[in-house]
Amino acid sequence: MAHHETCTDPRHHVHTGDAFVAQVERACEQRGLRLTPLRASALRLIADADRPLKAYDLLDRMKATHEGAAPPTVYRALDFLLEHGFIHKLSSINAFVGCHHPGGAQHAVPFLICDRCHAATELEDEQIVGALDARARALGFTPRAQTLEVHGLCADCAAHPDGD
Repeated sequence: MAHHETCTDPRHHVHTGDAFVAQVERACEQRGLRLTPLRASALRLIADADRPLKAYDLLDRMKATHEGAAPPTVYRALDFLLEHGFIHKLSSINAFVGCHHPGGAQHAVPFLICDRCHAATELEDEQIVGALDARARALGFTPRAQTLEVHGLCADCAAHPDGD
């Protein structure tokens, strides 16, 4: 995975683009899913990006190797990767990042997003996710999905307020 996409729980973290794609390939094989060349290409580009990647940036990068790449094909690839938990969508910035443990079950992961450098950190904290779920259920609400995105400055950007 890229430098800026960090994870707070490295126990089952995928560290390189090659390892990431290989783990998704294994997960697809185990689940009986079809990782088409276009889906694999989108996955690789997301894994190799140094920041969350917007769909049209992904499309521009895919056109270099896939002549027929068009918005509908890219969105279908993203939908597949999202549906099966291989990537996460950061709704507040409309961008995508690879899941740091794509072989596992789908899960809710809060993100810390730097407003300056656009680093996205998976805040793998079961207590936060559990507290949100429990509070929702206490109010009679049945959660189906959870998205929590916290914006601010990462440690590097906060240490260099002038961007130096």
